[in-house]
Amino acid sequence: MRNDTQPRVVVIGGGTGMPVLLRGLKDLPIHLTALVTVADDGGSTGRIRSEMAIPAPGDIRNVIAALSDAEPMLLELFQHRFSVGNGLSGHSLGNLLLAAMTSITGDFYDGIKEISRVLNVKGKIYPISNQNMSLHAKFEDGTYISGESNIPRVNKKIERVFLQPQPIKPLPNAVRAIEKADLVIISPGSLFTSIMPNLIIPQIDTALRETQGKVVYICNVMTQAGETTGFTASDHVQAIQNHIGTGCVDAVVVHNEPIDKTIRAVYAEENAVPVKYDIEKLVDMGLEIIEGDIINHSNATVRHDQDKVAKLLYSIIER
Repeated sequence: MRNDTQPRVVVIGGGTGMPVLLRGLKDLPIHLTALVTVADDGGSTGRIRSEMAIPAPGDIRNVIAALSDAEPMLLELFQHRFSVGNGLSGHSLGNLLLAAMTSITGDFYDGIKEISRVLNVKGKIYPISNQNMSLHAKFEDGTYISGESNIPRVNKKIERVFLQPQPIKPLPNAVRAIEKADLVIISPGSLFTSIMPNLIIPQIDTALRETQGKVVYICNVMTQAGETTGFTASDHVQAIQNHIGTGCVDAVVVHNEPIDKTIRAVYAEENAVPVKYDIEKLVDMGLEIIEGDIINHSNATVRHDQDKVAKLLYSIIER
């Protein structure tokens, strides 16, 4: 397949789920674009944000590492986190490099482009927005909390999340990528704190609704305490619809094999259980259901298998 005829695939997300997905997709014959959340405020990322007033670099750093074809030692250096030293303790070198390149170029996105070039990144990486923003949550009891890292700790049922300060503007390239995509993938990850901050930015919902490409949501395999306790698969999709309306998601990918008892026991200690796939409700919502065994069974924790998911998603494109 010639480069100019390769399908355009856009992945939207952040957190730990997105890099796994991207590592599986990067070697396929596709034009790959990653749209990444910049609402993280924990650890090294939070300190850099507060000191330099730039968008969060942490999720971007992990995506760069996932899509890079640089030498393993260089990637290890990029991902290195300092454990000692008063000023550097807890900082990731990659976060510092992104901050430095932003300072040199004068623009966060330009900084990402330069780092991506140096590390031989496959595909394109766009921050969902070029602005420094913070995520807030309103809970069902009417209380509020500020800060992405604080939201799960409250351990209350989330009614909605929103971004400040307004107005938030999307990166124009991110909107265009969705509009021109043949396949848009909403990655697995923390629903309210890694996935939703991308979707609730103005114009993104419209682009998802109007794109000619199929929009596929890869549902989480396990619930997450403080975010999706008790959630079924349809609850995940309903939360997305509550924030950005209907017509934005065409299909949902679900894992259809049992989770090992010993692994379930580990998650139970964290008040997490396998997500129930209520297929009938998903069908009633007008969604196409794509089922498969998509986790890596050799892991001690539940993680999507990059090759299985990539193969499944590529089969959608081929259809």
